[in-house]
Amino acid sequence: MTQHAVHLAAAVTHEDEWYVARCLQVEVTSQGTTIEEALDNLREALELYLEDEPVPEAYETEVITAPIEVRVA
Repeated sequence: MTQHAVHLAAAVTHEDEWYVARCLQVEVTSQGTTIEEALDNLREALELYLEDEPVPEAYETEVITAPIEVRVA
């Protein structure tokens, strides 16, 4: 089986003492004590997830992320 790179996007948040990394295209999340550790753990979790799941073309589309401000009452 040949391997190829799949480009995915992740969002990282700081929750208590953990950094939580979430993939934006696939329902996979991981955590770590640093941002780098959270992303490394997410990469490993995604590789395991994608061993059993086909990679739909939708995963390989570019995700544009941007901060937005929302005003709430």
